[in-house]
This record gives sequence, C-alpha cells and structure tokens, in this order.
Amino acid sequence: MPLFWKPYKSDVTQFIETLKQRDPQLEAKQKAGRGLLWDRPQDRQAQADWKQSRVPQQPYVYQTKGE
Repeated sequence: MPLFWKPYKSDVTQFIETLKQRDPQLEAKQKAGRGLLWDRPQDRQAQADWKQSRVPQQPYVYQTKGE
C-alpha cells in the first residue's frame, strides 16, 4: 500500500456525509418520521382476526359462481 493512499469514498457516501454536516438533526428527524408509520405496537388479536376473516380467491376472478 502506498504511503499516501487514501481510502475510496463513493459519490453517494460523500453526498450523505455532506447532507449530515449541513443538517446535524437529520438522523433524529428520520427516526421521528419512521416512528410515525413503522415503529408502532402491533395488535396481534386484530391481525389474527383479519387473517381468519379472509375469503380465498377463486382461480378465475371474473367467473361467476353459477354454471
């Protein structure tokens, strides 16, 4: 390895680092935004009820039940 070797950073990595330098609160904002949709407690009983209430789809959706 040469004496003046510099580790490679991709354009995307450099962009993200620059973005984080401009807005230090960025990661906190991302976590707060994620919490709005994804990090929620799940109601397992409601999920089980939903799975139980599903009706299986017939092989050809547009066919009626009659002859």
